[in-house]
Amino acid sequence: MRRDLRGTVALVTGASRGLGRAFALALAEAGADLALAARSVDDLRLTAEAAAKHGVRAEAFRTDMREARDIEALVEGATRAFGRIDVLVNNAGISGAEKPVLDVARQEWEEALAVNLLGPALLARAVARGMVERRQGRIINVASIAGLAPVSRLGPYCVSKAALIQLTRVMALELARHNVQVNALCPGYFRTPMNETFFATPKGQAVVQQAIPMQRLGDPKELAPMVVFLASEASSFMTGSVVVVDGGQTLV
Repeated sequence: MRRDLRGTVALVTGASRGLGRAFALALAEAGADLALAARSVDDLRLTAEAAAKHGVRAEAFRTDMREARDIEALVEGATRAFGRIDVLVNNAGISGAEKPVLDVARQEWEEALAVNLLGPALLARAVARGMVERRQGRIINVASIAGLAPVSRLGPYCVSKAALIQLTRVMALELARHNVQVNALCPGYFRTPMNETFFATPKGQAVVQQAIPMQRLGDPKELAPMVVFLASEASSFMTGSVVVVDGGQTLV
């Protein structure tokens, strides 16, 4: 089955840096035109410029996933620019408060749930309506292994990602008859600008050695091909799947 995405339009959120940027560039390399969304416009434009070097069209849309109006404007703008959205990569997310659950404030719960769950849910709903009409589409929700196994001091993050996994399954069940596939991707620890400082410390190195059987961090380039696979015809009989890429971390 082919993984050539020429003629495909993909919307990627959180595309300004880290995993989102890697996903966007991998999709561009496979031939997909891109609608790129994030809060950081300058970094987002750099991603768009890098993607365009692969000969595809890439447009940047400033979007705050906490704002319903931004989500509506994103879908309207991307649809106006490209005519449709074939693939949604729901990648935007935050780690949220890092403290014991007993100390997490209501506002901290609300922010994590807004960015990691409600925003992606509203975006998936808006994009899926067009997919249902065309009877074709793929939605990839980027969750986390923290949605499968608890991590101390990351309660809001774990809960929001677990809920995103369940949202994936519900949407997959409801949309399968419309030929719209919905899958979740659960990364483990990958090296990104957000975490590389911590993992360079003795404490961070100890976490890697103790938690990951392969005893190293993943490179975003090792995860991005999975997004291309899920966006392509190669995954045509997959829906409701939860794909884990974690160097064996969930085995221990």
